[in-house]
Amino acid sequence: MKIAFYGSSLVSSYWNGAATYYRGILKALHARGYAITFYEPDAFDRQQHRDIDPPPYAKSVVYPATIDAMNAVLAEAADADIVVKANGVGVFDAELLAGILRHARPDALKIFWDVDAAATLDEMRADASHPVLQALPALDMVLTYGGGPPVIDAYTGFGAARCIPVYNALDPDTHHPVPRDTRFACDLAFLGNRLPDREARVEEFFLRPAAHLPDQSFLIGGNGWESKAMPANVRHRGHVYTAEHNAFNCTPRAVLNVARDSMAHIGFSPATRVFEAAGAAACLITDAWEGIEQFLVPDREVLVARDGQDVADHLAALTPARAEAIGAAARARVLAEHTYDLRAEQVDALFQAHRAKQPA
Repeated sequence: MKIAFYGSSLVSSYWNGAATYYRGILKALHARGYAITFYEPDAFDRQQHRDIDPPPYAKSVVYPATIDAMNAVLAEAADADIVVKANGVGVFDAELLAGILRHARPDALKIFWDVDAAATLDEMRADASHPVLQALPALDMVLTYGGGPPVIDAYTGFGAARCIPVYNALDPDTHHPVPRDTRFACDLAFLGNRLPDREARVEEFFLRPAAHLPDQSFLIGGNGWESKAMPANVRHRGHVYTAEHNAFNCTPRAVLNVARDSMAHIGFSPATRVFEAAGAAACLITDAWEGIEQFLVPDREVLVARDGQDVADHLAALTPARAEAIGAAARARVLAEHTYDLRAEQVDALFQAHRAKQPA
């Protein structure tokens, strides 16, 4: 079956946290026989910061960020058996969503794939004319990369025919243990872009422990932190390319995950970083959020912190041997239960079940 997928970017993770998710899911679906074309706009300097070449598992189509170019690629939706609009493209999102519904064949499976469901739902609650809300009656299903029961209930309450979480996961071919790299040597590392709905949590869970532990070293990677005041024991590295993620995760004594406000509030939303770190056998410290036990066992496969003081306490007590044991247990868990091959099996079953219901 052919999939036409309209998203933010497949070839660049620059200001694009969904890249790892797209790559893992689409690579695994391709292995199951799907022919995939990924359409992305040339916007936000992403093409100037590509971190992979166009992959063999999907045809990459980069189009100018103009109405005419968007309409041209939307017309190609008519050739697909499955048409997907992901949220957060950042250029003509409303027009893309309306366009896939206009151009898709009547028998095509039409999907909204929400990689930021908490934010989308908040927008829909505030705006009765929201494009996603208006499109729900014509969509066959909504897929999300997190959210669990609260997101399912909210989307079905808004009128979605079906809402199914397809969680982040691990591609063991791309995220795995590697030798340590002195560029990333520290006691605690955090990787994430500076975003308004995460900055206060980064201050609490990362910068506060750094201030409390002046004899330990901290490293922050990601875009936007250049102008942020930080304790003297914190180093900033800017954008960390995907090819460097394994070394970034393997080198520190521990790595930190900090959810955005909306994700932490709604729960059941592990970021890609959680599985990247676990896949590299890193010792992960995460802020607390509902549903963590569904993915990793606290105190055995992950350390959970309610606030910055908990992070400082975990770090002060963390020996290299314990860090290694937690990382090894986390890697074993995600390899057994949370790979993109398993997620693709779930998605393939959804697609096949829908196809079986369609008239011949």
